[in-house]
Amino acid sequence: MMALKEICCRLQSTFVRSSASRCHSLVKRHHSNHAATVDESEDFSKYAATWWDGWGEMKALHSLNRMRVPFIRDCLLYQGHGQRKTAKPLNNVDILDVGCGVGVLSEPLTRLGANVVGIDTNEQVIQVATSHRGEDEELKKLQYVECPIEDLVEVDQLKFDCVVASEVIEHVAAPQEFVKYCVSLLRPGGSLVISTINRNTMSYLLAILVAENVINAAPKGTHDWNKFIKPQELAEWLEQEKCFVNKIHGMQYLPVLDKWMWTENTDVNYIFHATKTE
Repeated sequence: MMALKEICCRLQSTFVRSSASRCHSLVKRHHSNHAATVDESEDFSKYAATWWDGWGEMKALHSLNRMRVPFIRDCLLYQGHGQRKTAKPLNNVDILDVGCGVGVLSEPLTRLGANVVGIDTNEQVIQVATSHRGEDEELKKLQYVECPIEDLVEVDQLKFDCVVASEVIEHVAAPQEFVKYCVSLLRPGGSLVISTINRNTMSYLLAILVAENVINAAPKGTHDWNKFIKPQELAEWLEQEKCFVNKIHGMQYLPVLDKWMWTENTDVNYIFHATKTE
């Protein structure tokens, strides 16, 4: 796992203005207990090499970008971040992509002009993400770090305009604590965007039995129904962290068309946008 001193050094030019002595003191606490949020990360190593295949096992995540990228962009613009009607509407908006995987969401957000930091606890997927980014000049403001979110929280100078956790919270051991960490990394007025899956009979039928075992929209064994999050649970956790829930949308996947669509129904997939009020 990357030491906190290295995290500071890699992110200092864009986000951190801490002294060398501050970094040195942080590295002493590097071996933090991050069992609270890290859970299934290693399970995704086997998908790392093919994750960027838009027609492979992760194709539903690729097609989800057509909805979640504009959703994140529009939420941030509405909150006064970035600039409308430009080629780079999120220019210099600081975004943290938690559980970034191989960068499927991190890259398009960077291409919109944002300063993006993608973090993941899986070394292999971070290597693939870094390799895929390559020397692309348009992605020069994209940085990847292998670390749990707790380690970034310890670097208390690090604050972002937006924290994104898309299709991640249903894979962590302590989701409420995970939300707390995400909020703590936001500047006042910052945005938190979380997409995940509801917990009910319908989500078990569609997100597990059908998606994983019939239409192969996700690799078999990807999800544990018991870890799915009800919208009201997520809303309650956000309110406890002094966040205002601005928007919740249901999302429906059409596998035959490999397309997502918005819906008022949040029984299965949904996405939240909340802002930090303090």
